[in-house]
Amino acid sequence: MRRPRGRTNDAMPRRSSRSRTHLSHLLFLSLCAATVFGSGCRRSQEPLPGAATEPAAAVRQLVQHLHDNDLAGYARAAVPPEEYAELETAWAQGHSRWPLDELPLHDKLPALLASLSAPDAETRLQRAFRAQIAGQTAGVRQAAHSLGLFGEQYISHQGDYSDDERAHYVQLVKALSAWAQAAPLSDSKLARSTIATLTAAARATGLDSDAALQEAGMTGSLQRLSPFAAAAKQVLAGYGLSLDDSIAQLRTGLASQEGDRAVVHVQYPLAGQEIDLQVVLARRQGRWYLARTLAEADAALAAARAAAPAPEEGQASPDGAGTDTGNSPAAAAKP
Repeated sequence: MRRPRGRTNDAMPRRSSRSRTHLSHLLFLSLCAATVFGSGCRRSQEPLPGAATEPAAAVRQLVQHLHDNDLAGYARAAVPPEEYAELETAWAQGHSRWPLDELPLHDKLPALLASLSAPDAETRLQRAFRAQIAGQTAGVRQAAHSLGLFGEQYISHQGDYSDDERAHYVQLVKALSAWAQAAPLSDSKLARSTIATLTAAARATGLDSDAALQEAGMTGSLQRLSPFAAAAKQVLAGYGLSLDDSIAQLRTGLASQEGDRAVVHVQYPLAGQEIDLQVVLARRQGRWYLARTLAEADAALAAARAAAPAPEEGQASPDGAGTDTGNSPAAAAKP
């Protein structure tokens, strides 16, 4: 599922650009984890109608990889095996960063990891926290409220989202804004623990640049990022946002199915709010996948094929290049 990629305004008092950058890195991490890992759940254990169908089960299985911090497993389950292999090649050639480009502000991830991995990261982030947030409970609460309002307005009127996506993202923003207003974000003891956890996890990845991501490869990068994802969830749980608890309460059901296209009903709680959405799935090679993810992977592959050098005469072109059978993932994503 594609995530919102809008920017937010800084509602806190004016600060240096460097300090704002440190704070934005922490906010970016929270948004990534919340939007990616908070994608499936509800308090009630009563199954939704059609919960036992293959499309509904496919969504639950996909989210289970996120619960288990298995990012490589998530990526493998998100697309057909042939596409995964081609995406891995495109990554190695520097032509793709799928599935990381499904994250909000995905292009900032290397900079975030570099900032958290720097030798002086703990000291720098602690200093930024003391200058910006420590003890400013009311100001942080107001900033969270203002950012929530801005995000809701942006999603409602801007961006390339379907009606269902807009409705879902507005629910997410409202829930996360309410959580942030109540969370102990200005607590100095929690901040020290958070900074120590995230800096250690970032250094362990060894992924402090796009070049490092390319060298590690797609599967290798996702495997290295999995412990970092676990650390991010641990941090959020410390602030009262337990994403694993939410994921464990996943509910899906079948809203409709017509041939190789299905609509799955998803319900989950997030930060005390009930989130309700529908997602479209497409069947390929006998398996069900999120149609939006298929379309984005197909677009990533098309761009990679266009960027790859033309094969020499007598050589075969890359798999799938220049062909369109009318059964592509992009076509499957169309209503």
